[in-house]
Amino acid sequence: MQALFDAIATMAMPTDAQRVFHGRGGLHPGCEAWALDAFPPVWVLTKFGEATAEEQAALTAALQARQAQIAPGEPLNAVLQTRFEGRSETTVLAGSVPESHVVSEEGAKYRVNLVRGQNHGLFLDMAEGRRWVRAHAQGHKVLNLFAYTCAFSVAALQGGAKEVVNLDMAQGALTTGQQNHQLNGIHSGAKFLAHDLFSSWGKVTRLGPYGLVIMDPPSFQRGSFVAHKDYARLVRRLPDLLRPGGHALLCLNAPEIPEQFLRDLLAAEAPELELVQRLPNPTVFADVSSDRALKVLVARMPPLP
Repeated sequence: MQALFDAIATMAMPTDAQRVFHGRGGLHPGCEAWALDAFPPVWVLTKFGEATAEEQAALTAALQARQAQIAPGEPLNAVLQTRFEGRSETTVLAGSVPESHVVSEEGAKYRVNLVRGQNHGLFLDMAEGRRWVRAHAQGHKVLNLFAYTCAFSVAALQGGAKEVVNLDMAQGALTTGQQNHQLNGIHSGAKFLAHDLFSSWGKVTRLGPYGLVIMDPPSFQRGSFVAHKDYARLVRRLPDLLRPGGHALLCLNAPEIPEQFLRDLLAAEAPELELVQRLPNPTVFADVSSDRALKVLVARMPPLP
């Protein structure tokens, strides 16, 4: 675990939410199970597996020592989330951790929850995707599928989108999404639909066509979405959803599924679209294999002649 301790010993005090250490990328042998994130003013350690009492004590001491150096007089706030046997547990290691608080990313504000559930409300590896959406949403109607807490919607509207349709089955996530819009002074331009996408294609299509469609589904969610069999059902709808010249963002965070899977789906299910690029991930999320890392492809419907 030396690489993780080294990262803690040299880290700065960030102002934005961000990953600090990404052992999951496989570039730090012995630390593959560990990650460290900053959701200021809280540090979040994650272990994919059980953490021993000795590991917890040593990491808490390391965080306390570094906190004293980079933020003298300020208390350490830290939690540990362990994920194993299909469940997650969160333990407060030090300080006071609110049930929810607001963090920032490039000037945008998002509400996160670090003590309840596996996901915190903002996926840090998607920072470049949000940046791309903010830069390309000007004047477009946007469809945000599997919207979760609607961070893409905030980015799109900040980038000048005409309207964003957010769809997700979880009303609780969409409620947080509505709060995120309010936190950023966005009081119009967004729809929030708590629907099952696969029974709502008619409504979604009638609200279009769209200049940008964002697809960021879970890789595996029992009874809802399994990427291997369900992603094709999304891609084949793109030609009916996109206006000429419109773009689609195809996202997939599944280490076991390679980039070629998405490329093959585009070729088979939506041959009208042309692949434009794969977006880079934040540098800290570097991986020994690009196929294991988050995959975000940009595709485009050709404009009319």
